[in-house]
Amino acid sequence: MTAETKSQHAETTDSRHDIAAGERADGTTTVYQVTGMTCGHCETAVTSEISDIEGVTSVVAVAATGKVTVVSRTPLDEATVRAAVDEAGYELTGQS
Repeated sequence: MTAETKSQHAETTDSRHDIAAGERADGTTTVYQVTGMTCGHCETAVTSEISDIEGVTSVVAVAATGKVTVVSRTPLDEATVRAAVDEAGYELTGQS
């Protein structure tokens, strides 16, 4: 791993840590529980659909836990997030 690659990896890791910990100062962080995700493709599908919601700035989906962490400029309507998850083919069971 080159020094540049290590630096990029560290930035990505730090960014995901901040999101998971709810430490982002640039918006509202909400963690949702989604059932049915089993792989990276599932994570990508859910991330893509939720990212299309107006105001969403970041999405991290983790199939192993079913948790989807969403950062948005303002709080999101849960029904809107539920519809996006449904469009991806999965089920939002609520906030985690």
